[in-house]
Parts: sequence; C-alpha cells; structure tokens
Amino acid sequence: MGYYITVERNVNLFVEDVDPGDGKPILFIHGWPVNHKMYEYQFDQLPKMGYRCIGLDLRGFGNSDRPWNGYSYNRMADDIRIVIDTLGLENFALAGFSIGGAIVIRYMARYMDQRVSKLALFGAAAPAFTKRPDYPYGMTKDEVNKLIQLTYKDRPQMLAEFANLFFARFITDSFRGWFNSLGLEASGHATAQGLIALRDEDLRPDLSKITVPTAIFHGVQDQICPFPFAESLHAGIRGSSLIPFELSGHGLFYCEKEKFNRELAQFIG
Repeated sequence: MGYYITVERNVNLFVEDVDPGDGKPILFIHGWPVNHKMYEYQFDQLPKMGYRCIGLDLRGFGNSDRPWNGYSYNRMADDIRIVIDTLGLENFALAGFSIGGAIVIRYMARYMDQRVSKLALFGAAAPAFTKRPDYPYGMTKDEVNKLIQLTYKDRPQMLAEFANLFFARFITDSFRGWFNSLGLEASGHATAQGLIALRDEDLRPDLSKITVPTAIFHGVQDQICPFPFAESLHAGIRGSSLIPFELSGHGLFYCEKEKFNRELAQFIG
C-alpha cells in the first residue's frame, strides 16, 4: 500500500507500507541518491517472516515532493518524526542505509524517541562522511565538491560512476541499469543538497545520546563509507553490535542479501 504524508506545507512524502498483518514494524530510510525501492529484496522477503516493512522516500527523492529547501539532517529527521507520529508507530525498529543511517542517528539524538525499540545502521555515512583534522576516514571535501559539480553538469554520468563503486560482487547489466534509474528519479537539486549535507554534517557528538539496542551492518569492502566508519560507530554507541559483511561493498543489502535479511530478522526479533 502506498500513500502520502504531509510533513510541511506543500511537502508530501511518499510511503510504501507492506504489512502481512500485525507484523513487527520496521521503518526503512534509504540512501543517497536513491529511494525506498532500494529495499526491494528486503520487502520481498521480510513480510514472509512476519515483519511490517515501511519505506519512505525522503524529500526530493523517489515519489516525494521536491522542495528547494530542507535537506539538512535536522530537517529530514523532523520529517521522519512527522511520518512516525502520523502512522502512530510504537515499539518499532528504525533502520537507515548510508545517508539514511546518518539521518536516523540524528533522529535518535534529536528526539531520543522511546517508541524506537531497535536501531539498525546499514553502511551508514557516519559519524562523518568526509575527512576532518581528527577524523582521517572517507572522502575529502574537495572530492565531494567534484561530485556536486558533476551533478550539475552531467548527473547521469555522476550516478554511473558512483554506482561503479557500490557493489563488491558481480551484478548484471540489467540490475545496474535498474539501480541507476533509482538515482535518476531524484531531483537534481536534492541530489546536490544531499551531497552538501554529507560533506558538512558531523554526527560524532550524537553518538553518546543513543541508548537503544543498535546493530551496525557494514561491508568490509565498502569503497564509499569505509569500514572504519563502522568501527567508529561501534566505539561511540554504547552497547552496539558490529556485524561485518566480508563479501560486500557499500551495497551490502544486495551483495549478501540472504545474510542481510537473516541478520536483520535475528536482531529485531
């Protein structure tokens, strides 16, 4: 079932809600620059195990509205809060991939929402996506600036080059074409604004505020969010568990989808 939820005047987010009936809810937040459809191979299987899978498209992406403003982690966390309130979710798991992982970290630090029973981070672009004087991991800000420039110059080419770094295992040309098409569903300015947020945001002060059980899923071969990201998150989030995916790059949700689904179901319980 798909529907729209208004998060501010003239801004509606698309939500897909797959409920097998009284299933344990999981709210999935997608990565940059795609949309909730990236979780197709979870939404196909987890409802069979009794889970209600809810995916939203962040503002500017997928089928959601495309406002000019509002692409900070704070604003997108606020959007998620409105979706949760509107759906009346209780005792649910919150899950985020890449920038979605960063946004759900900000959500938990900003709201400390006790309705969230479990937090799952998949290849999270956190605690920071770009190198800092005291944080030697990730891209340089100049490298992200080049992606922004290419977004405005030739967005399809930027997406194609980015996708080449995404998966550590063989994928068919057909799958690659499908995955690239998800990025093309976004607006150009949201794609660039997402990169600006990735470049500038720093979540290190947020980590100590997370108190719910947290699982960190991360590809050991990740070329976009290197594995030290996961180790930093594990060190910063008290009581978290780190689940390495030895055969995966950034796209661990597909590279090792059977393990991914099994570990997620086991973590959520």
